[in-house]
Amino acid sequence: MTSNARMYRALRLVVLCLLFLDARGAAAQDPQASATARIRVFLDCSYFCDENYLRQEITVIDYMRDRKDADVHVLVTTQSTGGGGTEYTIKFIGLGRFAGVEQTQKYLAPQAATSDENRKGIAEVLKRGLVRYLSETPLAPRIKVTFTPDDTKAAKTDPKKDPWNLWVFRTNVGGSFNGEQSNKSRSLRGSASANRTTDDWRLSFSTSMNYRENSFQLETEVFKSVSSNFDTSALAVKSLTQHWSAGLVGNLGASTFLNYDMRMRIAPGLEYNFFPYSQSTRRMLTVQYTVGADSLDYKEETIYGKIKEKLLDHKVETALSLRQPWGTASGSVQFSQYLTAPSKYSVSAFGATNVRLFKGFSFNMFTELSRTRDQIFLPRGEASTEEILVRQRQLATGYQYFVNFGISYSFGSIFNNIVNPRFGGGGGNFFFFD
Repeated sequence: MTSNARMYRALRLVVLCLLFLDARGAAAQDPQASATARIRVFLDCSYFCDENYLRQEITVIDYMRDRKDADVHVLVTTQSTGGGGTEYTIKFIGLGRFAGVEQTQKYLAPQAATSDENRKGIAEVLKRGLVRYLSETPLAPRIKVTFTPDDTKAAKTDPKKDPWNLWVFRTNVGGSFNGEQSNKSRSLRGSASANRTTDDWRLSFSTSMNYRENSFQLETEVFKSVSSNFDTSALAVKSLTQHWSAGLVGNLGASTFLNYDMRMRIAPGLEYNFFPYSQSTRRMLTVQYTVGADSLDYKEETIYGKIKEKLLDHKVETALSLRQPWGTASGSVQFSQYLTAPSKYSVSAFGATNVRLFKGFSFNMFTELSRTRDQIFLPRGEASTEEILVRQRQLATGYQYFVNFGISYSFGSIFNNIVNPRFGGGGGNFFFFD
């Protein structure tokens, strides 16, 4: 081999090496190449999670603003537990390269858990669920698995019994005072409840009261408005199957606004759920029917000349609740009628939805309509101007409605990773009391 041939071969080898190194550098800088290492997650947690905290604690993933850009859609739903806590159901839905890879994790937050304990618990469950997807990326060698000590033996040697037999009690008392030179207001409120929940039975008892007093200076006289109400309810539900339930409902209450000195209703009933109750965090479609006995004692004589009366009624209600990857929807239709006075009835419908129509665009709507023909409690005589203005008593009406809607659209960067709380730019969950 001549010296020129050897020189040409060496030069060719150098060029090939440079091309190889340049390709490696380009691949390292190519976002598409690095995207295979970090998975893209759309966190659909609504107001259930502290999303800023999760973005700070779990940095191995990219957070997307829209599910269409994500590899994994994390859908979080909640429901209350019998002990007063909250059960978080976290559904991992694979998209794109992980299409069809799904799993469900759960986190149980006790009633006494703080906001910090809840968000830490949710973060740990999210980490466990994400391992399934991270293990198929170049980041897999960096995953470490640890286990906490097994306390089973300790639990066997020192068993703990529940002295409350699954009963949970709550109480609440509060009030407010405010005013200025020409008016003042004060209110008091209180409530108490007792609940016991098992797989077979649900027992619930609650009572609440409210008192409000307003005073207005009207030139030379003072107008005082006083309203009060209290309500006590009891519920006993027996689980029959995954779709059927039987219950007994009781209510006792009074209301100055609705002209009731005392109102009592006792009603047995049945409920059927078209979906298994075990899927209640994601979807429910129920039909409930009750037949009740009513005892009514009015504060003032009604427009029908009644001070007291006893009636029979029946109610049927259909309710739908959905929380799916495309958004949320809920609604109900209720028909109630007095069996002993069939011309007195009401029909009401409620609906709410929040739907992602396409990337970055969502539509929400809330609607409530009712046809009222059962206002047997209305007091005789005309309401005064003051009573109308301050809503001191219910007025006659044949219908009620409320409609609220909105649309939202966002565009720009698909990433949602950074948290910067300066000058009110975010932070943890804070609660204000009024």
